[in-house]
Order: sequence, then C-alpha cells, then structure tokens
Amino acid sequence: MADSETNENVNQEQEEIIREAEAFACKNKNDLQEEAVDQPSETEVLKTALATANDRYLRLMAEFDNYRRRTAKEQLEFIEIANAKLLEKLSEVLDNFERASLPENRGCDINGFAKGMDMIHDQFEKVLTEAGLQQINPVGEPFDPSCQEALLKQPSEDVKENHVIEVFQKGYRLKNKIIKTAKVIVSAGK
Repeated sequence: MADSETNENVNQEQEEIIREAEAFACKNKNDLQEEAVDQPSETEVLKTALATANDRYLRLMAEFDNYRRRTAKEQLEFIEIANAKLLEKLSEVLDNFERASLPENRGCDINGFAKGMDMIHDQFEKVLTEAGLQQINPVGEPFDPSCQEALLKQPSEDVKENHVIEVFQKGYRLKNKIIKTAKVIVSAGK
C-alpha cells in the first residue's frame, strides 16, 4: 500500500507541476502578446529603416548635385580669369600693331618699320610661350603621325627616308597636348 500511496503522491506532484507550467506558459504567452502589441513588427521596423535610408540617399544625391554645379561654376570662373589674363597681354600686342599701322608710320622708314614689326612679333611669341604654347619644328626628325600631318612625299638626297624635309605649316602643343599638327613634307629617300 505504501507503494500506491507513493505513486499517488508522485502523480499529484506531477499534476501540480504540469498545472504550474501551464499557468506559467499561459502568463508568458499573454505577456508576449502584450509586448507584441506594444512593439512594432519586424516588417514595420524594416519599412522605417528603408524610409530612413531612402531619405538619406535623396539628401546625399541633392548634396552631390549641388557640389557638381558649384565645381562646374568654379571651373568656368577659373577659365574666365585665365582667359582674361591672356587676353590682357594679347591686347598689348594688338595695341602695338595698331600703333605700327598708323598712317604716319607707314611710309617713313622701312627699316624702322621692319624692326618694329620684329619687336611686335617677338612680344607676341613671348606672350604665347608664357601661356604654355610650344612650337613643333620637326625638320630632320623621323615622321611622327601623332603630331605631324604629311602633305606629300618627296625624294631627297640629303634627308633619310621617312624623315621630315620641310615644315609647310607649323604645329603647336600646349603643355603636353597637341593643339595643331605640323603640316610637313616627308622624304621618300633617294
């Protein structure tokens, strides 16, 4: 009989533990449901994060667009300033040409007039050189199609084949960029 009493006590204890566990689970389930009502769902959190990211993206795009416009405007201003300085120097050359072409300077002294023209030419060349312009003079050098344009090939006893005999029209480079190719006559050899 003692065994049956012990079994009954154990069964009662087990039933009590089960009831407590069910009550605890029910309470936790209610607590979790209340918390779920108070807290936004995962979808709502993700939607909020997406809206925040989109807003940030739009602000960054607007800021970048403003930066691009501002730098383009600054670049144009730099170009205008550089052009103004160059044009100021070129206007001095123009003034000298106008003085040289005045009627009182035309027929007087041919040698003085020629000397004045040489001085104006030198002044003009100096302005262009200071601005970074370099003349391409490839006479005697091998023909280079990247900075020269061959007008014709001509036989030559003195100049090697595919070398420049004569420059028909000068070429120019600004810093390292070719802005005008030299037009040349190339040797066809003997």
